[in-house]
Amino acid sequence: MYRQPNKARGQGAGAGGGMNTNMLKQAQQLQAQFAEAQEELKQASVTATAGGGVITVEMGGDRKLLKVSIDPDALDPEDHELVEDLFMAAVNEATDKLEALQQERMSGLTGGLDIPGLG
Repeated sequence: MYRQPNKARGQGAGAGGGMNTNMLKQAQQLQAQFAEAQEELKQASVTATAGGGVITVEMGGDRKLLKVSIDPDALDPEDHELVEDLFMAAVNEATDKLEALQQERMSGLTGGLDIPGLG
């Protein structure tokens, strides 16, 4: 088995080892911050409306609907498609708001880096 001379073998070991330890600590801190942010996002909720307030939805951070409110005056049996369209628009808006909230929270942790799967 060939062994490099001590001088070449040991060169940079202290600096490289310290750098790796520091990077590992930073990665662990970042991981803890991400876990905290994800928990905060789960506890968050957003509200969205459509049709000038005809339909209001509240969505939790886990993307589950928490509340749906429909103005009874908007319930016309002859035009149920309108209510369906407004409901879909409100849910889509709530989803977009949650995505924006998640992106904002995570970009604060990543310093604006685009890391796949984190926002």
